Amino acid sequence: MAEYISFQPSDFFSPKLYTGTGSSNAITGVGFQPDFTWIKDRDTTHENQLVDSVRGVSKIWFSDDTGVEVTDAAGLTAFGADGFTVNTRGAMNANTDDFVSWNWKMGTTSGIGGSPSTTPEGYSFSATAGQSIIYYIGTSVAGGGPIATLPHGLTKAPEFIIVKNLTAAARDTATYHVSTGNTKRTYLNQGVAPNVTSTAWNDTTPGATVFTVGANEAVNELSKYLVAYCFTSIKGYSKFSSYTGNANADGTFVYTGFRPAFVLIKSVGATNWNIFDDKRATYNPANYPLWANTDAAEQTDPYPIDMLSNGFKGKTVSSQVNSAQEYVYAAFAEFPIVSSNDVPGVAR
Repeated sequence: MAEYISFQPSDFFSPKLYTGTGSSNAITGVGFQPDFTWIKDRDTTHENQLVDSVRGVSKIWFSDDTGVEVTDAAGLTAFGADGFTVNTRGAMNANTDDFVSWNWKMGTTSGIGGSPSTTPEGYSFSATAGQSIIYYIGTSVAGGGPIATLPHGLTKAPEFIIVKNLTAAARDTATYHVSTGNTKRTYLNQGVAPNVTSTAWNDTTPGATVFTVGANEAVNELSKYLVAYCFTSIKGYSKFSSYTGNANADGTFVYTGFRPAFVLIKSVGATNWNIFDDKRATYNPANYPLWANTDAAEQTDPYPIDMLSNGFKGKTVSSQVNSAQEYVYAAFAEFPIVSSNDVPGVAR
C-alpha cells in the first residue's frame, strides 16, 4: 500500500554537508530554519556538537561526552531561514575540514497540551512531524523523588527520547526507545547494552500528551537544567523500531515505508550508535558511518548498508549493524514510497 504524507520530509528534516572556513560561514540549502542542529567534523576527532533554538544558539552539548553544556559565541551564531551560521569554533568550522549537519524543524513554541506535573522552561514542537524539544528543570533527588511528567506536544506517545542533563557534570545521556521499553535505558554517549532501571522512566510508557522521568540524575536531577528531544513515528516520514540481524552478507531487510535520509542504528549489545545518511554516500552502499557515542572521524567502508526505496538493509556481517542480535533504530525519510503528488520514491 502506498504511504502518503501531506508534506515533504525535507520540510522537517534535512542533512547538509559543508566545508569549514575558519571564519563566519553561512550554511544555506537546508530548506528551512532549523530548531535542532547536530554537527560532526568528518575529518578529525572533534566531538558531536548539538545545538537547539530553545536553549539558544550559543549553547552546545556533546552526544559523545558526559560533560555539561558549554556556551560559545564563536560556535553556531544564528539559525537562518535556509540554514545556520557558524563562526571560528573548530569543531563546527575548522578551515578546509568537511562537516555534516543533521537538521530538524519543530517551530510551535506556545500552546503545548497535557497536564504535566512540571512546566517546561521552554519548548518547540511539531505535531505534524512528530518531534519536539522540551527544556526543563529537574525535580528529584537521586533514589528519592518526586518523579515528573512533562508535555511533549506530539499528540501520540513518543517512541524515541533523548535526555541530556545540561548543568551537572559526569552525567550520561539517557535514551528511551519503544523497542526496549520503559524498564530500560541506553546511554547515547556509550557503546553499551541497555541497562534495566526503574528510576529513569519510572517503568512508565510515554502517553499521548506527557512522558515520565523518574528519580534519576540523568533525566530529572533536582534543580538542574535538562533537555529532552522527543520523536514519534509518522508514516512516510520517520520510524522508530527494531530488527534482528541475520549475520549474512545479504542482511536483514528493514521496512520503513520510505527511502531513508538518515538512519541511527544501535544493537542491544555493546556496539556503537551508527549514523548513516544520504548526503555523505549518494549511492549504495552507504558506507561512511559516524558514531554518536565517540568523537572519531568518519569511518570508511567497514560495514555498509543499502538505503532502499522503502527501507534499508545491512550489506556485510558486522556486530554494528548485522550480526544475529536485535538492533534498535531511528530513521528519517528522504522520500516516501509515494508522495502526496503521486511521485514514487526509488532506490538510489
